[in-house]
Amino acid sequence: MNERRLELADVFRTHQTDFLTQWESVLSPSQKKALRDIRDCRTAALGGHVEEYDCGHRVILYNSCRSRCCPKCQAMARAAWLAATEKELLPVPYFHVVFTLPQQIGRLALQNPRPIYAILFRAVSETLLTIAADPKRLAGVYSEHPGF
Repeated sequence: MNERRLELADVFRTHQTDFLTQWESVLSPSQKKALRDIRDCRTAALGGHVEEYDCGHRVILYNSCRSRCCPKCQAMARAAWLAATEKELLPVPYFHVVFTLPQQIGRLALQNPRPIYAILFRAVSETLLTIAADPKRLAGVYSEHPGF
């Protein structure tokens, strides 16, 4: 069976009306454009062209949005970046740490991203530096990972 993978664009197309009903008033013009770009990427909405091969076979190819926000358009760039970055990584375990905002502040961040994210990154930096300076806190992390 040749089942097509669900893509972000499919989610946008399916839930766009409900999403915009709730959030359109707080989305910036660039966020609305990113949503449209991802939704329409490589569809008839952006036009297309016919690719004809030497054997006579023809294929319709739809134009891409070329947005830096689009996962389809940025897949090649992301792969190249990962390949280049991988060479620079140290041979040690890494941890992915996620800091989130409460929903109420998240809404503010949509309207005022620069000051809100500046505050978030300052708080994250101070938190990580504080925890890293405390041997009692890091001891738990180290003991879980004997490779340290």
